[in-house]
Amino acid sequence: MTKNIKPSATRHLLASNLRKMRTALDLSQEDLAHAAGLHRTYVGSVERGERNISIDNIERLAMALGVSSSKLLEEGEQ
Repeated sequence: MTKNIKPSATRHLLASNLRKMRTALDLSQEDLAHAAGLHRTYVGSVERGERNISIDNIERLAMALGVSSSKLLEEGEQ
């Protein structure tokens, strides 16, 4: 049986910050995914808080956005 575990507050924070930063740069999910070397559907699922994303992929997304990895996890971003 699979449990429906509520995503953590940190996952929601990352998702929100990622979407805000991406849209501020006027990037589509597809553009960001391409720049980060990831699939568009993966980026979408991260932005919805569905993925328990790895540190490596946080770094890839941050680099594609031109920010530090820690910026994606900061409270009160943009």
